Amino acid sequence: MKKLILAFGLLVSSLSYAQQEIKLDIGDALVIKSLEFSYENYISESSSFGISALFNLAKQDASFRYNENTMITPYYRNYFSTNEQWNFFGEAFLGINSGKEESDEENNPGVYDNKYTDGALGVAVGTKYITESGLTIDVHAGIGRNLFGSDSPTLVPRLGVNIGWRF
Repeated sequence: MKKLILAFGLLVSSLSYAQQEIKLDIGDALVIKSLEFSYENYISESSSFGISALFNLAKQDASFRYNENTMITPYYRNYFSTNEQWNFFGEAFLGINSGKEESDEENNPGVYDNKYTDGALGVAVGTKYITESGLTIDVHAGIGRNLFGSDSPTLVPRLGVNIGWRF
């Protein structure tokens, strides 16, 4: 019963701060042909949690693309400054990703038949600019390591140039 009351109290307190953001990663959309949407909820003035969903639209044999076809990334951010407009942050994330790897067989070059799903644990750093009207721009970079699969890539990038709205 105590755990239930504690969980309910944390939920109510996190929603009572009432600053939330929705964002679109325009860097990925313009450069890599992928869509990444994010939602961020502030727990306090200096911390937040969120979730991102990445959908890769580039063809599998494109020369420059993410390995992942889809990636769901829950994250936690700690803001090092509480400036009204510019904030620097550190982020810890768990990236649940899936995609296809190229076949290892010599007689099938360019065939992507090794499907994988894996979970990556990683860190990122970045900065966020917030206007008085609620427009947000955030730039971040980081890296994670896939932990479970043998067919998945070892490293998972976390890069973004997000434009969003705080409400």
